[in-house]
Amino acid sequence: MSALRGIRDDIAVAMERDPAARSKLEVALWYPGFHARTLHRLANALHRRGVPIVPRGIMHFVRWVTGIEIHPGATIGRRLFIDHGMGIVIGETAEIGDNVHLYQGVTLGGTSTQRIKRHPTIRNNVVIGAGAKVIGAIEVGENSRVGAGSVVVTSVPPNATIVGVPGHIVAYRDESNGAIQRLPDPEWERLNELDRKVQELHELVHHLEVHANGSGGEKVSREEH
Repeated sequence: MSALRGIRDDIAVAMERDPAARSKLEVALWYPGFHARTLHRLANALHRRGVPIVPRGIMHFVRWVTGIEIHPGATIGRRLFIDHGMGIVIGETAEIGDNVHLYQGVTLGGTSTQRIKRHPTIRNNVVIGAGAKVIGAIEVGENSRVGAGSVVVTSVPPNATIVGVPGHIVAYRDESNGAIQRLPDPEWERLNELDRKVQELHELVHHLEVHANGSGGEKVSREEH
């Protein structure tokens, strides 16, 4: 019964979060993220019971059909929504909470070759943008957002927005009133500063060229006289 309820939740969350979803039947038939999550339930149950080979075989089939690779040992909560899904990789010791939203190309990867906790823990209500890489046994706190293309290698506090390579915090969400507090972005400020310096140098070079051309013209005029 709990598996059936989970399947219903997965269909419901797809209907809520994807404006392109027209019906529950469409989600059940044609959404690869739904298929991957449904078969992962079976593979994970077999994996936890110590069944050899078969769980990996199930998820290998899922990878072949959907382009989504989830290790059968990964722990996944309720109402996971995998948007498009192609290229998603979720490692063996990854833990995903409830109401998590993953876009295509997301990697929840590991950095260790030891049989230890080596993949990320993603808490409830997290959104991870397309192509983002979350690497290592780190934690992404509740209600956080990871921007598309970011590379996150350190733990993220709750309610934060992370962007860049390596990922850094650019905003916090105030849970008391929902307001977004923007933080200074040192990388962006540095780029703006460099851009200003380049413009100043360009203007200086232009000024020197004009001055040099003017002086040369005056010298030629004197020699002709």
